[in-house]
Amino acid sequence: MIQIFKNSLPYAEKTAIISEGKTYSYTDLHQASANFAHLLLDDSDDLAEGRVAFMVNPGFDYVKVQWGIWQAGGIVVPLCLSYPLPSLRYTIENSGASIIVVSPEFEGMLTDLAQELKCRFIVLGKNDTAKHSKKLPEVIDERGAMILYTSGTTNLPKGVVSTHGNLNAQISSLIEAWKWTSKDSTVCVLPLHHVHGVVNVVSCSLWAGASCEFMPNFSEKAIYELIEGQKINVFMAVPTIYFKLITYWEALAKDKQIDLTNALAKLRLMISGSAALPVSVMERWKAISTHLLLERYGMTEIGMALSNPYDGPRVAGHVGYPLPGVSARLSDEGEIQIKGPTVFKEYWNKPESTAESFTEDGWFKTGDIAAIDELGGYRILGRNSVDIIKSGGYKISALEIEEVLRQYPGISDCSVVGLPNDEWGELVAAAIVTKGPVDEKALNTWMREQMPAYKTPRKYLAVSELPRNAMGKVTKKDVVKLIED
Repeated sequence: MIQIFKNSLPYAEKTAIISEGKTYSYTDLHQASANFAHLLLDDSDDLAEGRVAFMVNPGFDYVKVQWGIWQAGGIVVPLCLSYPLPSLRYTIENSGASIIVVSPEFEGMLTDLAQELKCRFIVLGKNDTAKHSKKLPEVIDERGAMILYTSGTTNLPKGVVSTHGNLNAQISSLIEAWKWTSKDSTVCVLPLHHVHGVVNVVSCSLWAGASCEFMPNFSEKAIYELIEGQKINVFMAVPTIYFKLITYWEALAKDKQIDLTNALAKLRLMISGSAALPVSVMERWKAISTHLLLERYGMTEIGMALSNPYDGPRVAGHVGYPLPGVSARLSDEGEIQIKGPTVFKEYWNKPESTAESFTEDGWFKTGDIAAIDELGGYRILGRNSVDIIKSGGYKISALEIEEVLRQYPGISDCSVVGLPNDEWGELVAAAIVTKGPVDEKALNTWMREQMPAYKTPRKYLAVSELPRNAMGKVTKKDVVKLIED
């Protein structure tokens, strides 16, 4: 039996999911997912790692479909709800999905594509009734379980294949490190085609026998109502969400601020990830909530690898230490390399890319550059390709400069990039989000007082907001285009 199902069996009548105002028990989830597995199997005995792409709204139906695919022996390929049709086509075609499952509102978008690609097409609530029952296949840990697609910041997205064993290792590592129990309750505000939402939030909560509420449309007010009502005790989000919660809190009346601060203090755990957490946001959130956010480090290929401790000091700007079952090291160039059962199996149909991503002795090369402090904690300096700027013979951390820029009065956010330059290799440039007019000359003078001249931006561009992807990460290639234009 697949481990996450086995783990949840003792919690039969306990609330597993709250979705669209309805409450579902673990028994409801077990039965619904098994029924869906029978539907998927149709006349076959085993999907045998066949890929099933699904575009389903966050909530009970999403988990039912995901678990049903697994029970039928298939590989889940979650589709991003906000992607345009060409991007969806790429994911479906590249994965070789033979079945497409959609919520009713996406039927019109994908009907023609499913017909063109000769995919079986299942619309939830329309043609999703199983005709008969049969014994479900035995699914072993070595089987493929999920394909998530990378963001494709430098080339076309690659499908990351994780086995059931990989997912078991990723989930159990976080259960141990973050002390998940069946008494926990959380809310999912994150997209479910990324590891942060699908593994860290949803899978961890269901593995532990906890409850998970889904909020497809983020609302600061609704989040605070859940917290104030003590409906959740674990909260995970990206830095942009914490920034929104801070802004909302600051606009409230003083007595309401006090009430929310008292409610926030009762949460067990608050985590930030998927993008670098600005120190200024971390410090402001601590003042508001009493929580020093737990920052961690991971990626699609490895799940979570590093984490600040649950118990013990958390250092701003650091992502902590290797998680249980994870081995980490730095290469001679400072690149983080990871080894262990959490590491993915392969890039889908890309054996050369897979081979190039590992060292000769089997360590996965993350492409992220870091430093290790005297206590063994990791501090991310940046992505080798975008956050490490090579200028005049220096290797410069864009993240370091960003942290300094955010301290300047009038700057609320920023993104530092390298612009191609014949003389210097790259010039340091910054897109800045301001609260009002900023004197560039005064800013430059102040920056030179904070750090060496070679690290200070040579060019600034004021913008109303920074371009970001679905997980809140700044898309730096788009920042470069903005500044160059």
